[in-house]
Amino acid sequence: MVVAPGTDPQSEGSSLRIANVTKDFPASENPESRQLALKDVSFSVAPGELVSLVGPSGCGKSTLLRLIAGLADPTSGQLWMGEELVTGPSARRGLVFQDPSLFPWLTVRRNIQAGLVARGVLQEKRNEVDEFVRLVGLEGFADSFPHHLSGGMAQRAALARALINHPMVLLLDEPLGALDAFTRMRLQDEVLRLWEARGTTMLLVTHDIDEAIYMSDRILIMTARPGQIEHCLDVPLPRPRQRNSSEFLNLRSEILELLHLAGAPSKSSSTRVPSREASPQPRRQADDLAPSK
Repeated sequence: MVVAPGTDPQSEGSSLRIANVTKDFPASENPESRQLALKDVSFSVAPGELVSLVGPSGCGKSTLLRLIAGLADPTSGQLWMGEELVTGPSARRGLVFQDPSLFPWLTVRRNIQAGLVARGVLQEKRNEVDEFVRLVGLEGFADSFPHHLSGGMAQRAALARALINHPMVLLLDEPLGALDAFTRMRLQDEVLRLWEARGTTMLLVTHDIDEAIYMSDRILIMTARPGQIEHCLDVPLPRPRQRNSSEFLNLRSEILELLHLAGAPSKSSSTRVPSREASPQPRRQADDLAPSK
């Protein structure tokens, strides 16, 4: 087997290396021509690292996750998980979507064990099912069906279904995007708890800048289509992170500037001094920086 450089076989999570990956598709208006989704994308993720991908809609973030998952092939370039060249799907690479995609005719327990059934290892690993039900806090709902669950609970079940296969890399495609703001923040803490407990390498696609800063070791910012990695930002904030700290908000402002989403001051604001009553207070400023949906 060819060995990729920079691998660490002692780590619980695996490294990822994306090397000069390009992906195109037939153009919808002219199937004989090709449309670039990704162009010459290169980056690496260390074992056990949590990295976020941020960029405009349609820039190829989800396409990139599908390539890493082995659900599609790159037009050119290579993808490595540790020493292993990605050539197809593997239980060592888990994928969680925005929609939990639970089987509606199966209980929570049977949904979680579905991967074990597919791999033919349920008998020897059956004892792990209840362990993972407890791990995601669904002890009282193991025999419930998906339509009895809230959105947050369903996503917990989807996370358990992915984690029970002990993936070395977990790919998260906007897994919390459909949840309300409060549930989303609680689930962010849950994902971080699972990440810290298991040491799994995680690559998170998100449109929520606050979520990326709150959760990630690093943030990769992509360009519009064809997607490329334009910036790589370290997140040097200690955990647990404070969403209203000056360091958090400064980093948020920096990312908005890089994405050209910071907006521009109005002409009137540069010439008119607001009264004391009209002056925005620090609390209001923090509110204005809440994640947009």
